[in-house]
Amino acid sequence: MINFFSAYTKTFFFEWRHNLNRYRPIKLGERLYPAYIFFNERMNYLREGAISFEAQNVFYNPTMKLNRDICVASVKSLGIYDYLDALSASGIRGLRVAKEVGIEKVVLNDISPQAYQCIKRNIVLNGLTNCLAICCNANALMHKRHFQAVDLDPFGSPSPFIAAAARSALAYLMITATDTAPLCGAHFNSGRRKYLANPVKTDYHKEMGARILLGLTARELARQDKAMFPLLTYAVEHYVRICLGIKRSAKLADESLDKLGYVEHCRVCGSFNILKETSPKGKCIGCSSATVLAGPLWLGNIQERDFINQCLKHLKGMERATRLLETCASEDEVPFYYDHHSICDRLGLTPSKIDRVMDLLRESGWKVTRTHFAGLGIKTDAAINDVEAAIKAASLNHNS
Repeated sequence: MINFFSAYTKTFFFEWRHNLNRYRPIKLGERLYPAYIFFNERMNYLREGAISFEAQNVFYNPTMKLNRDICVASVKSLGIYDYLDALSASGIRGLRVAKEVGIEKVVLNDISPQAYQCIKRNIVLNGLTNCLAICCNANALMHKRHFQAVDLDPFGSPSPFIAAAARSALAYLMITATDTAPLCGAHFNSGRRKYLANPVKTDYHKEMGARILLGLTARELARQDKAMFPLLTYAVEHYVRICLGIKRSAKLADESLDKLGYVEHCRVCGSFNILKETSPKGKCIGCSSATVLAGPLWLGNIQERDFINQCLKHLKGMERATRLLETCASEDEVPFYYDHHSICDRLGLTPSKIDRVMDLLRESGWKVTRTHFAGLGIKTDAAINDVEAAIKAASLNHNS
């Protein structure tokens, strides 16, 4: 009689020995078992970071690799052990966190059954035993369960998910917003509905959008008696990204709310005035033109230098991410900035070197730095008339 089990076992070990790359360890109970991966030879598997994955018929945006590179560095720097990727799609963000950071538990959730099946296949493909795939409404999941860290990276606005995320996140909350037109004032009514704030399109619209997103998040966290501490804020390409520390304390939540306010903006001369209350003068102090009011928005610090410097240690060889974070770490914390070329256009001047303008402002005793929000942005505590004077002097020397 043929011993079918013995024959199968011999065939199995022969196959395993000669095709190790097609097996991944799967944990069942307390033991690990080899699982065969049925590769579709015509499937073009993608690669990002340490992950090989499929993304057929589910959303995957390769241009967001920079965002995910910085996310992985952030999770490493914070020592996170319990992480929710609430809107996973292909799962690439959570998969990278699971494999490249190696944390204890990563939950990858998506409401789409197709995405859920894709995530499960990608987990097996990468041999990950610290991942759990869930197919659930993200808000329902976040209202039912708490996680040390919650990451929102939706297709579109994160605003429908922020309240539930504020309830679920115990220590860290990370949010990506790709709806920059409503956030930055290009679509005013949409921005007001989604973020419960008046966005105004200005030369500093990217920072406006980031601070409006921070403002809404601070209010939602305060409803849960939680305070937020921004660790990293940046806006590049088509999105805004914020990384927040969270502490549960009614007193600290009150202090967070005290950091909300408004900005009164002049569309004629570009000047702006920071306000703690909704009491605008209605008239520009520089040119006497009518002003508009934006907010409420976050007026507190948006970067934590020690944290960013820690992230930079995990970004070796990633030049673009390194340049971005180095600029973020060097920025002065004064809210908003002036656009060098915009002021030159209004004054009818040929732009000089921006570094010369900054030197002149420093010589006059003002704080001044560059900003990642705009290549021609000048972050300074100087008023518009002082910035104009420095630009005129630099332009005069440039043309002489």
